[in-house]
Amino acid sequence: MIVDRDKCIGCTLCKQDCIVSDIEMIDKKAHIRNLTCIKCGHCIAICPVKAVSCDDEEEYSMEEVIPYEKEDFTIDADKLMNFMKFRRSVRLFKKDEIEEEKIEKIIDAGRFTQTSTNMQDVSYTIVKDSIPELRRMTLGTLNAMADKMLGSEETPKHLLKYAHKWKRMYDSFVENPNGEDKLFFKAPLLIIVKAQNEIDGGLASAKMELMIDALGLGTYFSGFFERAAAMNPKIGEMIGLKEGEKIISCMVIGYPRVEYKRTVPRKEARITRI
Repeated sequence: MIVDRDKCIGCTLCKQDCIVSDIEMIDKKAHIRNLTCIKCGHCIAICPVKAVSCDDEEEYSMEEVIPYEKEDFTIDADKLMNFMKFRRSVRLFKKDEIEEEKIEKIIDAGRFTQTSTNMQDVSYTIVKDSIPELRRMTLGTLNAMADKMLGSEETPKHLLKYAHKWKRMYDSFVENPNGEDKLFFKAPLLIIVKAQNEIDGGLASAKMELMIDALGLGTYFSGFFERAAAMNPKIGEMIGLKEGEKIISCMVIGYPRVEYKRTVPRKEARITRI
């Protein structure tokens, strides 16, 4: 990170806000030492005169920086709450393809989500043409898992229903690969979120889901895929899973073929006050 000394007014705001204490004042001007800097960008965001910029334009483009305007950046709290209350997991999709511009916005929602120490350790696999093959691998793995569960007396009874369901899903696929799809529900798009830090990936997934809904799309998180991928390394290879990464979520995405009319109730929040 670099400071334009001609622009710097010596207000010390960047120094006060630097979490890693990498900024000092020299001759009443800010100086970034770049010794402990994690390139979080707080100094860029807080400077009142745009005196700070990134010294690594290959990875961090200053063209992405947008000045704050209240009317463009503020969301009404009640409307946001209603938006979140109204979202539903969607499993009925139209055949329509999803525009690339919308896919880019979904990825950007994850890309601009905060990460621990600005690791930016989240990566994404976009699956479109390879959905049939990924479905085949996933169902095959779930079927093998089901056989093992059903053949063991130690399998908890509440898990047996999943084993039977996986068997039915696999048998249905073998009988007619183009028939009913209870895994990806014939959605045109999957986005698989991977990360080294599970919290980073989880936060990114949540922000991406909000963007998906804002774009008029629907999604649900496929836990069955995550279970299968954890048991079959070949699935990880197919989606480009790197060493140290974990699969955080698999979002099944498409235009909804269902229209909801209202929100639904939830249990009271469990709160501990200390």
